[in-house]
Formats: sequence, structure tokens, C-alpha cells
Amino acid sequence: MAFIWSNSSSLKVNDLPQLRVQMKAHFGLRIGKHASNSIIKSPCVYTSIVEKRFPLLKKIKEKSINVTISDKQLSEVKDILDFIEDDYEGVIINCNSLPDASNLFAAALQSSLSYWKYMGKKGVWLRILKEQADLVPVALKSGFCYHHAEPGYVMLTYWIPDGPCLLPSTGTHQIGVGAFVINNQEQVLVVKEKKGPSWCSGIWKIPTGFINKSEDIFSGAIREVKEETGIETSFLEVVAFRHAHQVIFDKSDILFICLLKPLTFDVSIDTTEIEDAMWMPLDEFLNQQVHNEDQLSGKIINICMNMFENNHRGFKVEQLTSKLDNQITHLYSLALEASPKEQSPESIR
Repeated sequence: MAFIWSNSSSLKVNDLPQLRVQMKAHFGLRIGKHASNSIIKSPCVYTSIVEKRFPLLKKIKEKSINVTISDKQLSEVKDILDFIEDDYEGVIINCNSLPDASNLFAAALQSSLSYWKYMGKKGVWLRILKEQADLVPVALKSGFCYHHAEPGYVMLTYWIPDGPCLLPSTGTHQIGVGAFVINNQEQVLVVKEKKGPSWCSGIWKIPTGFINKSEDIFSGAIREVKEETGIETSFLEVVAFRHAHQVIFDKSDILFICLLKPLTFDVSIDTTEIEDAMWMPLDEFLNQQVHNEDQLSGKIINICMNMFENNHRGFKVEQLTSKLDNQITHLYSLALEASPKEQSPESIR
């Protein structure tokens, strides 16, 4: 049963508080206010209501409250998909309530898009789970576009207004870390990889790798060293970062070079990734041909050595809380107070 409040209709929320709660819970609609004297007024607010699901509508009719019923809307309006509003005048569809049948989903999706367009919404986010994969072609046919995919789901988007889509794009960068670890005997912790470009060159290099999802830069550097060499370390500073484009799958790449302090010294390699690892004398490490021929490698090692010799300072990490989202975050800033050698072994781990 579809319903419309006409232009002249006025309905006090305190007369029908249960209806307001039911509609808000089912449709995510903001109907009226919580004040007892608030008024629902809309030029043409409509949605799909089934009388048996919302019995209060029958009472509305029985009490002769000013509600206009449109026969045309009865035939045109179908169920609106469950959704919540985002902070940018868009909507996020509840993926756990999508109809199983493709035809029902197609009908509900079209009705929902029409409703959201009328309400002035902009972007629509639709997550479809792996077990709902049959619904993806239906959404694409309705004008949705792929945004990104993760294990277990695919995210699609729809931009309602005319003009270019202003929704943020998917992730454009992958983040890696490199760890420069040197002990008091001026030996550098190096690895020889089992595969990849460095394996073909036969070079000894500092431990590197990608950070995991929701992992901090300093934590990723510590973890990579531990996984590849078995060495426990503490984070000192970020000394530099390299930014490159069109790398794997056309993504951009940022590699953060970190200076770490060793806390243990017995090497134990991960044989799945690493062919060998060891503490290499600094002179031998620097005399590798790659550092003389490759500008980037040579520059990175030079910066790391200046850091170690206290001639250069990098970025330290500080844990802070942002009032904007109440989330704990880490700020990397230029180290002004103490050099790496002056920091305690109990630095951030």
C-alpha cells in the first residue's frame, strides 16, 4: 500500500510515534523531529508500506487523518531497499537485506533509485557479497559501476546527479617498507631474495615488503624484519620515502625507508621468501655494484648512513587521537629533540 502526504497535510509526530519509529527503522528515513510538537510536512514523500507489516496505517485511515492515497503510486511504487545515509548526501545499501531473486532485486533497485533521486541523494554504494554474485549483472544493467573488490565482496557505485561522478575512487597506492638495521659493529642486516628482480641480480639488500591492511608503517617495518630474518628490532625513524607510478596493476607505489635498532642478533631466515640473510660488514655492503650504478639505491643508503652517524634526522612517530573521528592515529614528524643514537632501546615496537 503506497501512501502520499499531500502538500496540505500535517501530521503530528506525537500522535503516531510508533509509525515514525517503524518507518525510520525500515527505510532509514528522517521523519519529523523528536520534539512532541514537531510536524511532518512534505510536498510528496512516498515509500512502500505493506499494511500487514505496518498495521498503524490502517488506524490512520480509520481516524481519517489527512493522508492522500494515489492509485498511480500503488501500481508504480515497490519496496525500497534498506539503506543508511552517509555524511555526503549519499546512501549505503544494506547488503544483508538484498532480495535473493534477481527479478525482485531489479525491481527494488529501480524503485530505490527513483526514490533517492527524488530525495536529492547523490552517490549510492552497493556492496554485493560473494554468495550474492548473481545480483552483480543486474546492478550493472541498472547503471552501477565497479568500484573495488575484496575477498568476499564487490563494491559498486551509482552517481545520481547529472555531470561527472564525484565519488572517491578506489585505492590508488600500495605501501611498502624497507628496513635499514645496523648494529654497533657497523654490520648491516641484509637478505638475498629467492625470487624477483633482486634475485636475478644476486644482490644483498635491506629487508623490504608491503604493509598489511590496517598496519602502521613502523609496525610493518618491524614485522618484515622479524619474518625475513628472525631479528627483533625497535623503530627509530623514517629516513626517506620513494614515490613511483605505474607499478603493479598500474598502481602507484610508496616505499618508506625506516631506520631500526636491533634488539637480537641471531639470524633465522624465512625460507619461503628468503634465500639467505646475514650481518654484512658495512664496507662490503656499500661496495656492491648496485649501489654505485643505481642512483636510487645509492641515495637511500647514503641517507641511512648519515642518519646512523647522526648527520641527518628523519621522521619520528607519535601516537595521537583525532577529535574528528575519535580514532587513534600516528603522526610522523621531523625529529628535532634526539638523534637515533640518543633514543632508548625501549622505542616504539
